[in-house]
Amino acid sequence: MRAYFSRRRFLGATLYGALSACTGGNGSLFQPLPQRQLEHALAQLDSMAAAIMARTQVPGMALALVRRRADGVVETLHAKGYGQRAVDDPAAVDADTVFQLASLSKSLGASVVAHQVGAGRTHWNTPVRQHLPWFTLSDPDAGGKVTIGDLYSHSSGLPGMAGNIQEAIGFDQDYILQRLRDLPLAPIGSRYAYSNFGMTAAGVAVAQAAGLDWASLCERDLYQPLGMTRTSSRYADFATRGNRALGHIRRNGAWVRCEVRQPDAQAPAGGVSSSLNDLTHWMGMMLGEGEHEGRRIIDRAALRAALVPRIESQSAADFGGLSHYGYGFVIAHSGAGRLIYRHSGAFELGISTHFVLVPEIGIGFAILLNAFLIGTPEAFGLELLDVLEFGRAQQDWWTPINAIYAAFTGPIGSLAGQPAPAQPQAPRALADYAGVYRNPHYGPLQIGVEGGQLVLTVGPRAQPMALTHWDGDRFVWEPDQDDQNPGSRYLVEFVGAQVKFEYLEDDGMGIFTRDP
Repeated sequence: MRAYFSRRRFLGATLYGALSACTGGNGSLFQPLPQRQLEHALAQLDSMAAAIMARTQVPGMALALVRRRADGVVETLHAKGYGQRAVDDPAAVDADTVFQLASLSKSLGASVVAHQVGAGRTHWNTPVRQHLPWFTLSDPDAGGKVTIGDLYSHSSGLPGMAGNIQEAIGFDQDYILQRLRDLPLAPIGSRYAYSNFGMTAAGVAVAQAAGLDWASLCERDLYQPLGMTRTSSRYADFATRGNRALGHIRRNGAWVRCEVRQPDAQAPAGGVSSSLNDLTHWMGMMLGEGEHEGRRIIDRAALRAALVPRIESQSAADFGGLSHYGYGFVIAHSGAGRLIYRHSGAFELGISTHFVLVPEIGIGFAILLNAFLIGTPEAFGLELLDVLEFGRAQQDWWTPINAIYAAFTGPIGSLAGQPAPAQPQAPRALADYAGVYRNPHYGPLQIGVEGGQLVLTVGPRAQPMALTHWDGDRFVWEPDQDDQNPGSRYLVEFVGAQVKFEYLEDDGMGIFTRDP
């Protein structure tokens, strides 16, 4: 199975921070939404869902809305599926259909960490190395100081793409976390950089302190206490669900089923699968500040710490205005100035998700789609917020948000869209390029000749990548996988005893030296 990767694959809060109508406000006083206002919004949900599905033609969608009443009781007011689980299967999406959640997993995982913090087994300020003695970074001093919270707030100094390409070419979690030490590092707390494997390292450390693997910890501390029987942080559980949504990508203007994402390597950052009915339990617990049906699930202070702004994730000058990242949550404001907590998730292999919590009015909602990231759940979420707060949409959210996503879903690579040289220089004999090239981050890269063409393989997956000659010692790889943007074209350049592969170059790690 191909892994999920590209230059802008793991959008997470980087883009989702731009999707807030931010006007300020403190959100400190609980004032339940007036019943008439709430009923007005509920009456529109079906028509809103039908409209966004007609506009985008996405195959399937699921929508839930919960309310915390003034007496503390949490009610599910809407939990419903729309459309199909797959374009080639008439089975309908319903409230029990299991979706992969992608980066929405970060917020659920943060609540698991908060449980462990409340139990006294770790702390948001605990250095990762206290639980993982082998953990380090390129600056050993920083490697010893970086904390669970630094990694859960994407402020560790690691680059945003850390580990993603290694996952894409088949390396396992242990290898990827060990090789974080190769990557360039900014000072801790100096910048926001959305890092899946940084957060994964923190989750693994917390699980180590608890004496369990991550998936078992989530099950024991969160899923079982909340009665989330269709939720798991193991891909194998998702793969065996009968009622599950399959991912779709858009090709030639139509939605087509694609391969299924296997995210176990980064489970704390993106490995949860769940249903609407299960997510309503978690949203209700969050609105209850860690309580569920009269029982305390998570310590209030430990959970509140995750919801404090830790670092700016979106500037006030950008579309939507200012937002921050806490520990696994985006923190922003609604159009009416109310404090909101939210996160989105997306796999380019056909899944996009979004949730929003508005504690001041006791409202939470989640939107799950079995379709590639084009901004659908975020646009729907902003429209729903408008309807809840103002009675109607304040603008067309879909057009600007879709434009933001479109800018990140075009062809990738320095030669993408470029015309081939009219009079290219001839290459050397292809056998001259063949051999084994290495670097410490990715290990060996093999160049061979098959059928009169260079073929490159790298990583445990060893997926053959056929190279096309471009000019002189320059070749290109033009991927045709589901998890690559159509039209992408990556440069492969041979210089002396080295080869530079642009696909692997995000953090300066794409240069390999030939074996003697």
